[in-house]
Amino acid sequence: MAFADISETHGRDNSGCRDMTNLRIQVPAGDFCGEGLIWTGSDLFWTDINRFLIHRHDPAGVSMDSWQFEEPVVALAQTEDPDELLVALGSKLIFWRPRHDERRDHGFCLQDYPRLRLNDGRAAPDGSFWVGSMFNNVQPDGQPGEVQAGQGALYAIRPGGVTKLLDGIGIPNTLCWSVDRTRFYFADTLSNDLACYAWDQGDYKLSRQHVLLAGDPRGLPDGSTIDEEGYIWNCRFGGGSVLRVSPEGAVDRVVKLPVSNVTTCAFGGDGNRTLFITTAAAPQGSFERHAGSLFALDTEVAGAAEYRVIARP
Repeated sequence: MAFADISETHGRDNSGCRDMTNLRIQVPAGDFCGEGLIWTGSDLFWTDINRFLIHRHDPAGVSMDSWQFEEPVVALAQTEDPDELLVALGSKLIFWRPRHDERRDHGFCLQDYPRLRLNDGRAAPDGSFWVGSMFNNVQPDGQPGEVQAGQGALYAIRPGGVTKLLDGIGIPNTLCWSVDRTRFYFADTLSNDLACYAWDQGDYKLSRQHVLLAGDPRGLPDGSTIDEEGYIWNCRFGGGSVLRVSPEGAVDRVVKLPVSNVTTCAFGGDGNRTLFITTAAAPQGSFERHAGSLFALDTEVAGAAEYRVIARP
């Protein structure tokens, strides 16, 4: 199923999208809160936080599998071992081999769980794993709860230890690095700002440079990814869109989706030129038939390469 009339351009004609009528439903997954999307080179993996699930989808074979976990599953990353993923659960990190559903503890646990839980996370250029925490808004049965602002933090986790990078966060999202690896992009969803930090690889300190995008009315910033031109593709929860944002903070493209809650995105497919997008069927006040689906959009620009976590702590 394809959807037409879904884009706006801002300031230039060639802004990365091949045919903006080609947005399509890749998987009608019905996720309550789809998140954690990664592309492994052949398969897509993503999570449903509130249903404690990981999904796997093979676009070539059009197959899908799902695995159940005992806690909310919030983020995923590839590791140096092609058969093993790093999984962020609500309370801890684990290593997971999908082929035989083998799970082993990583060693990192969030001390304040279940009052707090982990949220968005991503492999960093140096092989560490960066992940944020927030007030736990997922009840033991998966039902949604309220969020308290300023309760979370951002951590860098590596074999040598754990470093707290930021504090006082509401909902941590958008963990990604510039193509030249000198800048780190991060969003606190509750603050509705997308910020840029100076970063030196191997140094676990962040220096805030400026806010790229603040107070945009098209929803709140959720997950993001980077293309090879250095533009940020930022999903907007409650805004039914993905914004392509330049390194200077200008909105270059608005991709409109037929659902309100757009959660995260990742490049994959042939030449890394398909943008896959997760969404949430979380309550939004009115019924949306396609909410919770995984969408796909072909683009002219390719996605930047993703990093891998050092597998053995």
